[in-house]
Formats: sequence, structure tokens, C-alpha cells
Amino acid sequence: MIVLEGGHVATVDAAGAEHTDGHVVIDGASIVAVGPGPAPDELRAGAQLLDTTGCLVTPGLVNTHHHLYQWLTRGIGADSTLFQWLTELYPIWARIDADTVHAAASANLGWLALSGCSTSTDHHYVFPKAGGDLLEATIGAALEIGVRFHPCRGSMDLGQSAGGLPPDEVVEDREAILIATEAAIDRWHDESPAAMTRIAVAPCSPFSVTAELMREAAELARGKGVRLHTHLAETADEDEFCQRTYGRTPAEYLADLDWLGPDVWLAHCVHLPDSAIASFAATGTAVAHCPTSNGRLGAGSARVRDLIDAGVPVGLGVDGSASNEAGRLVDELRSAMVTARLRGGPQALTARETLRLATIGGAQCLGRESELGSLEPGKLADVAVWRLDGLGLAGSVDPVFCWAFSSSAPLELLLVNGRGVVAEGTLLTADSGRLAREAAAASARVASR
Repeated sequence: MIVLEGGHVATVDAAGAEHTDGHVVIDGASIVAVGPGPAPDELRAGAQLLDTTGCLVTPGLVNTHHHLYQWLTRGIGADSTLFQWLTELYPIWARIDADTVHAAASANLGWLALSGCSTSTDHHYVFPKAGGDLLEATIGAALEIGVRFHPCRGSMDLGQSAGGLPPDEVVEDREAILIATEAAIDRWHDESPAAMTRIAVAPCSPFSVTAELMREAAELARGKGVRLHTHLAETADEDEFCQRTYGRTPAEYLADLDWLGPDVWLAHCVHLPDSAIASFAATGTAVAHCPTSNGRLGAGSARVRDLIDAGVPVGLGVDGSASNEAGRLVDELRSAMVTARLRGGPQALTARETLRLATIGGAQCLGRESELGSLEPGKLADVAVWRLDGLGLAGSVDPVFCWAFSSSAPLELLLVNGRGVVAEGTLLTADSGRLAREAAAASARVASR
């Protein structure tokens, strides 16, 4: 039994309950009690007592969109649009293999854990023919770091010769994609409540995937009972491509393919008309909001206020580290608030709404809101503790607002399934120095090829 007490506990439950001097009690992988003041004596007896005075206690953060392999190619295309950036990077990504991807994923997931992330997705869609088992490489990295992982078996089958954006050397045959995707689900997907690994099916984007693959991927996912993920409406270039190629907006195109529903979450969704937001709300389709990446690539700012008000589930995503060189999930709370307020004023997005996006909203995107995303009895013990009494945030009147808007509070503790992953800013499950050295060497190897 572990008892956290003395800190400001932001439960992110349905009522938004907060306890200025509260407790969280963990038994094994589950939360068994949350409330104000010290934990009940019967729960404290024999437990490991952790004093969180001066700290903010939140659910572990949930990263709903990422590309772990892109850790290898940060700093490239610094002033490019999305299409320019992809065109420059596709040939480099064609050189990745299982060893380089494992190094990138390990470093990336370790860094995410150090930013309070207890659950992460990964959308991997580049599979060079001689690259080895890249999905296994990322899953192995997640198991080592100890974070909950939702790898999305991505794919591209629409090369330049057929009118797509990616060069033909980085696309796959549609039948091979479907076979590999089904095999990944059969091997790795875990439906148990405390699962550490769940697979999603994730063709890449309207400009890199055929309509046939989109339809067949959806049929496969629904037949297997797993979720669907793709990029959508990220840039004006994509909107123009869809209008020119399909005679539809990106959202209309997806609706035609039966790609909207409560089992779907979509990355970015920057350029959405009112009709698309209404359609997402009506179908339960969720959105992964990636504010820093959208700003880095000049893509625009998603209509988060409108999405929330319409009832669309919204989570936060870091996106690939090559379009978000910081790669820290906690930073996305500040980015989300700043971009929303630039669009709609100081009430456009509050700190507590943003905390919901980073926790229970992300859990909704992944279909795990009954297990993750809030501090409530019966939920999994994924807990982040942030130190607020240091020089940067000492004396903060509103701990949730100051933590979210500054994104500078040191991470004191991260638990996943009740197991320590980070303590006092140090990664417990792997050596950070080794991860950095291996990632740097992998990046150099990819560049040298």
C-alpha cells in the first residue's frame, strides 16, 4: 500500500474535485481512496507514506499522438510547411531499422515519462523493407521504460507515382499492410483492464493512403475490436489536396469511408468547418490536439473551444519530436492554452479544462476513460506528483493554473500501475545517459546512410 498525503490533489473526476491538503491511497495497481486531509488510519497502517506537501498531485498525463522514430531527425526543415517538411524527411526515414527505432523510442519514452506522461501512443507508418520488426522495437522500448503504450500500426500505400505525397520507396503493398496489421493485433493487443499494450489501426493520411486501404483497415479494426487513428485536416495543403483529389473536405472524405465513430480518434483537425465539428460530436469521434507541432509547422490552431462546447472528446498530443523539438507532454498544456486564447480570448480555455484534455480527455481518445485519466477509487494507479515549492513556483496562489501555464514544475514522482517510473526528476527504469548516447548514435547512423 502507498499513501500520498499533504499535497494539492486535482482528481479530474466528473465534478472536478480538488483537495488542498489531500490524500491518494494505492493498493497494487489500483487507487483505493482519494479525499481531503490525511488518509484514514486503517489505510495508513503498514503503508508506505509519501509526504506530498508543497506538491500538486494529478493523474498521469496521456499522450494521444506521437511518432517516436522522429526523435532521430529533429532540427530538420526548421522553416518548412508540413508538405515541404515531409518531402525532405521521407528519404531519410527510409533508412530507419529496428535498432535505430528502438533507440529513438527508448529515449523518447523516457523523456515523455520525465514530463509526467504515464500513457503514450505512437503512430508508426514508415516500414522499410529491410528494416526488421519496427513495431516490436517500439513495444520493447515501452516495456523497458514502464509506460502504458498504445502503438498504432500505421501505413502508406499511395506513393508519388499514384498521385500521393510520399516517394514510392517508403510505401507498402496494401495486402502486406493488412496482413502485418492483423498479425500485430493478434500478437500484442491486450484487452485486460490494466493492459500496458494495446494496438490501434492507423493508415497515415488522406495524401499517403488509398481509399481502398482506408476502408479495409476500418473493416479489419472493427472486426478485431480495436481502435482507428489517422491524421486529418492538419494543413491548408491537405484541404486543397482532398478537394482536388476527392472533391471533398478531409472530414467529408472520412465520413464517406465510414471512418467516423466512437472507436476513432483523429490527429490535429486544425482546419474544420462547423459541419465537421457537428459530425464528430454526433458520432463520438475524438480529436488529438497537437498545439506545439501545429505552431512549429505554421499549420494553424485547432478550434478546441468549439470542439469542447460541441461535446467532441479532445486529448493532447506531442506529435513527432521532429516537429516538436521539446517533446515534453507537460508543455502541451501551456501551448494549448496560449493558442486557444490567441484565437478566442482569456476565457477560451482554462487551466482545469486543459488538465482534463491532458488526462481524462486523452483516456477518452483511447477508449480507456473507465480505467485512466482521473484519480478515483477503482481506477489504475497512474499518478504524477509535481513539486511547486521550489524557486520557480513557490507561493503560487492557484497551483493548477500556475503549474499548467508555466509547465516548469519539477516532476517529483510518476507512478504507472502503482510502480515508480520517475522519482525526484530521475528516471528509475533506465539510465537516462545511456538512452541519450544510444539515441545520438542511432541518429548519426541514419544520417550516414
